[in-house]
Amino acid sequence: MKPFLLLASRAEDAAAEDEYAAYLRYGGLAPEQLHRIRLEAGPLPELDLAAYSGVIVGGSPFTSSDPAHQKSATQHRVERELAGLLDRIVDQDFPFLGACYGVGTLGAHQGAVIDRTFGEPLGGVEIELTDAGLADPVLRGMPARFTAFTGHKEACTRLPPHAVLLASSQACPVQMFRIKENLYATQFHPELDVRGLVTRIDIYRHAGYFPPESAEDLMVAAQHFTVTEPMTILKNFVARYAS
Repeated sequence: MKPFLLLASRAEDAAAEDEYAAYLRYGGLAPEQLHRIRLEAGPLPELDLAAYSGVIVGGSPFTSSDPAHQKSATQHRVERELAGLLDRIVDQDFPFLGACYGVGTLGAHQGAVIDRTFGEPLGGVEIELTDAGLADPVLRGMPARFTAFTGHKEACTRLPPHAVLLASSQACPVQMFRIKENLYATQFHPELDVRGLVTRIDIYRHAGYFPPESAEDLMVAAQHFTVTEPMTILKNFVARYAS
């Protein structure tokens, strides 16, 4: 089959490697089936979408809705490159799955309102599927309610009218949506299990997501959640679009 493409932007090697391993594990992919490009490391090369089964955008420390003057030169470059790529992806309705940062990228590209109104702290959240979500093939086999890990400074406050809401939560009304037939974005992390969350808490304790002194307490709290359902999204996405 053609490989999938993972576009990553985590500068910390430990976080980047843990994320890549999670997509391999829960997507059921071998390393040669998941080509990774680390966007923060250098310019995005010219891509032939026809060489891939689909595109996945992982989480990111970048916050799309920050004022332009607060963004680094690297973030500005990454945003320009992703916007240009999304022009092609949306035009072709090419299989796309954006996790967390996918809301800020695909959502903003499609005219959604992205701001800090519905940010969520790191931890487990109950996600509820909409009727459209229950009927969507990428969510096939998932229960109407499940626990997933979140942790984000920004979220989607208002979807564009052509988007389909697939999942919501009490504190964040847009947890997953679809554009056209094949373009998906989640606010929660479908690749993140308990061990992965603990790793990220440790790595990002000084990144502004939570008070640094609370890191150990958050690690302990993570152990009390059972998070097994979100990974089905990765399995379904790979199974549907592998070509």
